[in-house]
Amino acid sequence: MCPIQQEQLQRILIFGNGGTGKSWLARQIGILIGRPAIHLDDVRWVPGQFGVARNNRLVFDEVVEAAKAEAWLMEGVYGWLAEGVLGRVTTLVWIDLPEDECVANATARGIQGGGSEESFKELIEWIKEYRQRENSSTSYSGHQKLFDAYVGSKIILRNRAEIGAYVDSVRAMTA
Repeated sequence: MCPIQQEQLQRILIFGNGGTGKSWLARQIGILIGRPAIHLDDVRWVPGQFGVARNNRLVFDEVVEAAKAEAWLMEGVYGWLAEGVLGRVTTLVWIDLPEDECVANATARGIQGGGSEESFKELIEWIKEYRQRENSSTSYSGHQKLFDAYVGSKIILRNRAEIGAYVDSVRAMTA
């Protein structure tokens, strides 16, 4: 892994399938660079109302507005939101783990945010279908297009060792 430059830590976007550990990685990096993460799920969904989406235009505008800041750290699965901030990103991180590992991670963390057993089962099935989904926003092919379109500093993390090495490289840069 190439050494990270300070300017690459200004505006970081982490994306990938559900259960990849995007939030975990954002927390680790956030601690190291002294910046809280913007979790796109927190922007996307109505607070306290599990599974109720907010207005797409409002969500998109809020994310784009947040990206106008000099420095930020965002994570999420939504390619349509990532596209709105891609022009400001200094490092793009795609976590691309095998679906079985994503399912294991999601199962280990359990039901979150007031979800039901039924909605959790739906989430697990949705995670399993990552490479088969054909929508442009949350699918493997959509994420691949997003990654390919970005011309700046970018990295794909395909296993836990690579994720750990990335955290270590950020740690080395900030030490």
